Amino acid sequence: MLDSFSAPVGSLYVHVPFCAQKCEYCAFYSEASSGELINRYVAALVRELEMVAPDLKPKTIFFGGGTPSLLNLRQWETILRAMERLNLLGAEEFTIESNPATVSADKSKLLRDFGVNRISMGVQSLDEKLLDRLGRIHSREMVFKSYDTLRKAGFDNVNLDLMFAIPTQTMEIWRATLNEAMAMQSEHLSSYEVIYEDDTPLFDQLKAGEFSVDEELACAMYEKLIFCATGAGFYQYEIANFARNIPRNRPAGTFSPTGGESRDKGKPVIIPSRACRHNVNYWQGGSYHGLGPSATGYVRGVRTKNWANTPLYCEQLEKGKRAIESSEELPPLRRAGEIAAFGLRMNAGWSFTHFQHVTSFDLRQEWNAEMKQLEERGWGKSEDGGFRLTRAGLRFADAAAELFLR
Repeated sequence: MLDSFSAPVGSLYVHVPFCAQKCEYCAFYSEASSGELINRYVAALVRELEMVAPDLKPKTIFFGGGTPSLLNLRQWETILRAMERLNLLGAEEFTIESNPATVSADKSKLLRDFGVNRISMGVQSLDEKLLDRLGRIHSREMVFKSYDTLRKAGFDNVNLDLMFAIPTQTMEIWRATLNEAMAMQSEHLSSYEVIYEDDTPLFDQLKAGEFSVDEELACAMYEKLIFCATGAGFYQYEIANFARNIPRNRPAGTFSPTGGESRDKGKPVIIPSRACRHNVNYWQGGSYHGLGPSATGYVRGVRTKNWANTPLYCEQLEKGKRAIESSEELPPLRRAGEIAAFGLRMNAGWSFTHFQHVTSFDLRQEWNAEMKQLEERGWGKSEDGGFRLTRAGLRFADAAAELFLR
């Protein structure tokens, strides 16, 4: 197995569940809450950090949400000083998700001073009507202003989040958004098709017949995304993720956690240097601690899930207990199937050697029939000691992944 059962865990995810208001499409656990509950959450999170700190030596940290940037200066300082005291700072990649409406110069400076070196900004659209349609609280002007603020604070690794196939979004609007986003010259781009999930206003509107889904337009928008992003110097390394290959103070200029298996006539598999290392760890089956309400973790073969209830989460930590609702140890073959499915979201796919190193299973033995099925559909390709999805396969990666689940 890749992860040692004795070594400290190298990745940390923290869920911040608070938002100014709930977006129309969002199915993540989040809530609009008072300052009193946020302060209680911060105190509980510090307790949870104290509990896991002996088992953490983070190379990657990711604060997601919700809207982590909604926390005020004092709340952030409390968290970061606790992390400093617990020797949890200094990660190679420390990401915080932000909303353009909650970025400030003072907050940006504080985060940068404590070692945060990557910001993921939830832009979603640069069209005012679509921002309103999605229930976002920011304007397009706020996006550009916040981006400039982050640059002035010294952030040289910024991700922009965009969405496509939004109800009423035309190809013309999408093309204009992409052109403006490319002109901003960020280091990373994430772009997702709208997903209609139960218990969201957007799903209710779809069921009520207020709009319909145009699959053909969504496919065309995805192709336009790839064309524009790669034309602007981004490398696609996962279905929805694109990054620049700018060296991070190292000669080769690439980050390659795939084990170095050659898949291109002796050249290493390239994952662009500004790829999100934290997410690459997820997709390749690595361990991580998950803290905060609703957060999941995966440590030494055991998957945990915290309570998706902020007051209950706080109550458990105030009693000196972890706020874990459930834990599950997956059978090795089932876990290997999940890892196979997640890893195939990446353009590079799996080298057979690396997959066996991570899972102790051989793709060619356990999933030979499934790989052949994907090749027959034109969705997969075996080559040079590994297997990956084709461009068509990546478009339908969820359906392809189901074949690998046990």
